[in-house]
Amino acid sequence: MRSDQRATPRGLSRRQMLGGAAALASISLVPRHVLGGAEQPAPSDRIALAGVGVGGVGFGQLQACEKAGFQIAVLCDVDDAYAKKAHNRWPKARRYRDFREMLQAEGDKIDAVYCGTPDHTHAVISVAALRRKKHVCCVKPLTRTVHECRAVVAAAREAKVATQVTASPNTSNAACRTCELIWAGAIGPVREVHVWSNRPLWPQGMDRPPGEDPVPATLDWDLWIGPAPMRPFKNVWPEGSLEIKQVAARASKGVYHPWNFRGWWDFGTGALGDMGCHHLNTPFRALKLKHPVSVSASSTRVLPETAPLGSIVTYEFPAREGMPPVRIVWYDGGLKPPYFAELEGRPMPAEGTLYVGDEGKMLESTVLPAARAKKFEGVPKTLPRRAGTWGEWFEACRGGEPAGCNFDWAGPLTEFVLLGNIAIRTGKFLAWNGPEGKFTNDAAANKFLQEQYRAGWTL
Repeated sequence: MRSDQRATPRGLSRRQMLGGAAALASISLVPRHVLGGAEQPAPSDRIALAGVGVGGVGFGQLQACEKAGFQIAVLCDVDDAYAKKAHNRWPKARRYRDFREMLQAEGDKIDAVYCGTPDHTHAVISVAALRRKKHVCCVKPLTRTVHECRAVVAAAREAKVATQVTASPNTSNAACRTCELIWAGAIGPVREVHVWSNRPLWPQGMDRPPGEDPVPATLDWDLWIGPAPMRPFKNVWPEGSLEIKQVAARASKGVYHPWNFRGWWDFGTGALGDMGCHHLNTPFRALKLKHPVSVSASSTRVLPETAPLGSIVTYEFPAREGMPPVRIVWYDGGLKPPYFAELEGRPMPAEGTLYVGDEGKMLESTVLPAARAKKFEGVPKTLPRRAGTWGEWFEACRGGEPAGCNFDWAGPLTEFVLLGNIAIRTGKFLAWNGPEGKFTNDAAANKFLQEQYRAGWTL
């Protein structure tokens, strides 16, 4: 029996009961705080959540899920030592190493799955959970390749469950205000957007170090590799290596696991993949973006296995919904757009989003210059401000409005950033046909849209 069909004492399915909880609450004679404790969800509102990848970012995000109302019922991680803090935090949660065994064994005992693993396993975990009709939240980026992205979105549509990606919400007050001001013409038609990040904070721009190190007994290295090509475990950087000098504190954590997977193409998506879904989520909404028509990039030295130390990626979007063509430029590795006079001598922020319109500029949600900003102080708030990543997902799991970064939204957003990585890796100007999902001027670039899985792994 599926989780959404599990019988309850009143004869309702569990999914029906969760979906109707909000309506029942309005006629309940017992206060919620009596049922659930101070600032705690009532027992009838709890949604059993399984966390996959719980030792890194997953540990903090599972705590946020718990605060939002989820019950942390299951913990799954390939590294027992790295997951120890989660095991200690939720000692009653059932434990697994292999997410496939977890899904098979747990069956209808769980309602939702959180995926906090490295990028290269997002797709296989998400699809496996979706096929079992579980609600799914995945850390950004949704996937590592464009093919995976479209497969995950298709699986979510078929499953008809609540999904969410942990990109910086475009439903926050600042994000909504950005949209409202741009749509009200506060800076006129927007022609360019410059977005810059201070990442990477992990090693990039290097070759694979030689040799291998013993695999700790607490780590299942084969499971960590998952669908990626197998390589030897390597925990120690060569003494005096550039990587140690780059970011010693991060590099000391290991060559691939637990933190440094982000810089390796087999496992991560570089600075653009890591931070692009955060910084580009609001521009994607405010400018009503869909598919770019082209993407190109320049960067520091390009190596086969790792993202470069710094890059600049340029996307061109056509006119859409009454808006003119717009150019989006991404910068990372310490690179930034040229200084703009409206800062009036203030330093350029370490990270930022600058909208350039025909009649002014906006830095995040601040209209520049100040004299122009005063003219638009009265622009009404027309967009609903929402609860953010975890609250939105929880309410969606209970049958409410879809989360702001659900997979239908996050799919095109993720694809947007992943195309930039292909431009970085090829160093070419690439013309993109979004509806057909292919580059039209470079057959070799299309090979990066889908990469072969290791034997025994499939979507």
